[in-house]
Amino acid sequence: QVQLVESGGGLVQPGGSLRLSCAASGSISRIDDMRWYRQAPGKERELVATVSSGGSTHYADSVKGRFTISRDNAKNTAYLQMNSLKPVDTAVYYCNADWLAVVASGEFVSAQGWGQGTQFAVSS
Repeated sequence: QVQLVESGGGLVQPGGSLRLSCAASGSISRIDDMRWYRQAPGKERELVATVSSGGSTHYADSVKGRFTISRDNAKNTAYLQMNSLKPVDTAVYYCNADWLAVVASGEFVSAQGWGQGTQFAVSS
């Protein structure tokens, strides 16, 4: 079993900064892409940023230049540094990752999973 746990939500003023963390734990052999999604009230979940195991990154146009995704492979943790925050960034942010895990039989299994989400609001 692999678990993803997000942290770092809260309330931030417009123009402020916040960093989210996503820590993966469990019988992990390898973590491939790690992603941050967000879902604002009444809207569909959208992909915000992706970081590969090698550190390549991709961002949604709406956050380019403001958000930075990174990861620490030794800690199986991804981060999302968010600067110049706007009220439209208010959402529940979810971590998503692809991994290779070892199951009870000793086999390696590829899977994808989600964290429980962390919420923050940008408001004055």
